[in-house]
Amino acid sequence: MEKQNIDWSSLGFSYRETGVSYVSDFKNGAWDEGRLTDNHTVTLSECAGVFHYSQSCFEGLKAYTTEDGRTVTFRPDLNAQRMMDSASRLEMPPFPADRFVDAVKQVVKANESFVPPYGSGATLYIRPVMFASGPVIGVKPADEYQFRILTTPVGPYFKGGAKPISLKVPEFDRAAPHGTGHIKAGLNYAMSLHPIVVAHNEGFAENLYLDSRTRTYVEETGGANIIFIKDNTFVTVASDTILPSITRRSLEYVAEKYLGMKVEERPVPFTELTDFEEAGLCGTAAVISPVGRIVRDGQEILFPSGMEKMGPKIQKLYDTLTGIQMGRIEAPEGWIYEI
Repeated sequence: MEKQNIDWSSLGFSYRETGVSYVSDFKNGAWDEGRLTDNHTVTLSECAGVFHYSQSCFEGLKAYTTEDGRTVTFRPDLNAQRMMDSASRLEMPPFPADRFVDAVKQVVKANESFVPPYGSGATLYIRPVMFASGPVIGVKPADEYQFRILTTPVGPYFKGGAKPISLKVPEFDRAAPHGTGHIKAGLNYAMSLHPIVVAHNEGFAENLYLDSRTRTYVEETGGANIIFIKDNTFVTVASDTILPSITRRSLEYVAEKYLGMKVEERPVPFTELTDFEEAGLCGTAAVISPVGRIVRDGQEILFPSGMEKMGPKIQKLYDTLTGIQMGRIEAPEGWIYEI
């Protein structure tokens, strides 16, 4: 399929309207059959539950053009399950996993001309979202919901691309024990907006949150899990209050099965950070963004990998995972869904 006439290399991580979106409505206790639409606006009652009680959740995944010209997505079944978990926690009707994957395939196929070409450095970002559309004035779940999938071509999430970033440990907490930190609820991101604006104004790319109970253990950033490298060991955080990143889980597999690294998923004390050689943020949007520096109360931790480029092991992890996504490296069974 002929691609859109877009300067793919100049794309940032921002919204650009594509041809169609997918939409399905939940009414009278059931989801309708769903449809593609070229209407990218949503009209809701002023009393819609999403406005008052923040019943909303979302997902993020990407479509790629592989080296041999195929259009593929990466592990959408895991996004489907995670969105079901988010919806259940928010007392929203889960959108069935098989229908989720089918809807992703439909909307990517319909917008295939917007999937950036191989080697451009850009991808098609896919954003499923669900929200309470029905009117509700008392504090209770709504009766009606809408599920949508929009797509938009994007470039790198961080402006510096693969250049190491600086993180700030803020005075704010991200999530409480037994709260909603483990689901992809819109309300989790709303509370992170003020801290991220403060961080940006101070010259940091992101915040690194600590556990809210003791403020002694590393959790995650406002939008990504964090990983560390020590010797030949891949270390990531075990916590009930962080999002189960699909990229992080994929990197754990890549580290062990492809690169022969030892993998540890465990609590990580903040005081241990000085022992690590490399660090990085991982998620759908950024894949891996190397971290060179973390600052807490004016005291800084500088990782030996430096501020100029990815450390050698994180570079191998990045190259291997993106190689799998782009078709240069054979993928584990079930990871790649061809459109």
